[in-house]
This record gives sequence, C-alpha cells and structure tokens, in this order.
Amino acid sequence: MKHISKIIAIIGLLLVGMPKANAQVTVDAKIDSLQLLIGEQAKVTLEVSLDANQKLQMPVVLDTLVRGVEVLDIAKPDTQMLNAGKRMLIQQEYTITSFDSALYYLPPFEVLVNDQPYRSKALALKVYSIPVDTLNPDQFFGPKTIREVPITWEDISTIFWLTLLMVALGGLGYYLYKRFKDNKPIIRKIKVEPKLPPHTQALQDIERIKGDKHLRMTDPKGYYTELTDVLRTYMAERFGFNAMEMTSSEIIDKLLETNDKASISELKFLFETADLVKFAKHSPLMNENDMNLVNAVEFINNTKVEPDPNAKPEPTEITIEEKRSKQGRIVLLGSLIAIGIAIVVILFLVSKGIYNLI
Repeated sequence: MKHISKIIAIIGLLLVGMPKANAQVTVDAKIDSLQLLIGEQAKVTLEVSLDANQKLQMPVVLDTLVRGVEVLDIAKPDTQMLNAGKRMLIQQEYTITSFDSALYYLPPFEVLVNDQPYRSKALALKVYSIPVDTLNPDQFFGPKTIREVPITWEDISTIFWLTLLMVALGGLGYYLYKRFKDNKPIIRKIKVEPKLPPHTQALQDIERIKGDKHLRMTDPKGYYTELTDVLRTYMAERFGFNAMEMTSSEIIDKLLETNDKASISELKFLFETADLVKFAKHSPLMNENDMNLVNAVEFINNTKVEPDPNAKPEPTEITIEEKRSKQGRIVLLGSLIAIGIAIVVILFLVSKGIYNLI
C-alpha cells in the first residue's frame, strides 16, 4: 500500500508541474536572405503563437537591430485566429539593410506573454561589398558631360497649337470687346424675293393647276376653288378691289364697269360653273373644265398691264438696323469673361511646357 501511495503522489506532482498543452507559447524568427550586397534589403519576420486569452507584448525595435544593421520599416502586426478562435498567430515584419560589409549576429527577439519573457532563435546576416577591380583602373569612367537633347516637333507641337488657339481667342476677344464698347446697332441684311407682276403670278398658278391631272379629273370642287382663287387674287391686285370678299355676281358687276362685256361673258360662265360645282354638286365635263381654264388665261392676257421697263427695279436685299438688347450685351460680356479665362489657362499651360523644355 505504501508503494502505491508513493506512486500516486509522484504522478500527481508530475501532473501539477507539467504546463498545459493549450497554454504553449512559441516564438520564431526568420530572414528571407542570409546574404546581401551593400544597400540591398532583407525581410525579417517574427512569429508568435499563443492562446487567444493570453496577453502579448511585442518587442520595441528602434532604428537598428544591431550596430550596422538599420531598420527601414516596421509593418503592422498581422493576426490570424486558429483552432476555432482558441489560438492566435501574430506576425511582425521588419525591413532591414546595411551599408557596411560584415557578418552580423542578430540577437533573439524577446516578447512578453502574460509578463513572462519568451525568445526567438538568433539570426545571422552576411553583407558583401561590391568588388572593385583595382588592377585595371583605366576601366573606371568619370562623369559624362551634359548632352544637348535636340527638340523635336512632338516636344513643341502642343505648345504650338495652344499658342495658335490663344492668339485666335485673343483676336475674337478683341472683336467682341470693340462691339461691347461701341454698342453699335446690329445690322442685318434680309434677302427679298422680287414680287412678280400680278398677271405673271396668276399664269404660273394656272399652269400648276393645269398640270395637276388628279385635281382636274377627281376633285372638281377643289379644281374650281383653286382656279377662282387665282382669278380673285389677280383682280384684287390688277383692279384694286377686294375680290376675295365678294360674290361671283359682285365681281362680274365690278368688272363690267371697266372692261369689255364680250370678254367678261366667258368669265361669267366660269364663275357660274364654279358656283354650281361648289354649292350644287354639279359635275362638269372634262372639256368644260378645259374651256373654263382657257377662258381664265384669255381674261388675264386681255387685262394684264406690262411693267414699265424704265421703272426702278425693286430691291432684292433690305438692310435692317436693330438696337442691341440688354440680353445681347450680357451675352457679349459673358463671352469676354469666358475667353479671358480660357486665355489665362492656355497661357499657363504654354508657360509650363516651355519651362519643361528649358
């Protein structure tokens, strides 16, 4: 029994003295290159593995690891959760370099976990200098002289076109400024088509009606309406009475006062036929339509008045002067401001381009 009691006591002491598996802390350090040339860089990575509920304090690293090995950058620690969040793996990366050739001993990193120190393994770094051939000094070349680089069209094309644009905008701005300052009226020229004599216009309209076969054959009402309207317009301009507002009988009575009754009798038949077609739905024969159109042409030719060849021709262009409105002056002023801003911007770009060339 005594032996059994002793064995149980020893096992209990061993269990109490053993650290818990889940409380294990590991610290490791590694370097991506063991050999460097002077001025090259290397990455040193410190890894710490511990339980998630433990408190970690990373080492405080200043600008050097050891004398001759400088720290260029310290990255932000990277934390990874392991074993369903029960463990943590923390990585810290240091960028180092050296400007003295030597074999360097990099001491272990020391971290504190729950205020208990843990250390990584030590590292070594060999830094080499650039070999120099001292036996052949003639191979060394001194600094080169400054070479003049020729200026090409590609170098100045942008400056050229911007300068051209700036000159064009300057000319436009000057023109607009003169107009804004002078405040002269706006001069507009309107082209006027010379008015044809009444008989010429009437005969042209009749030729158009005559050429419309569809109108003559299928729409007698439209045919006589257009034909009588041409005659009414001609009479109003030729004789000076308002034939467009008069009835057919009133027009005939008015014409009898000034014209030959024989020639008007045929015109009377035309107006009577037109009234029958428009108001009584009369359907005239084709030869009757043609005869009435011929009678209209003869009436115009018999009553036309040829223009005086010595008369002054009517103008084909009219000049109109309009005062510039307030809105127009505002538009001019806004255009001047926009052009001024554009010129300033282009001038800055041109100056910058010339400075870069120099």
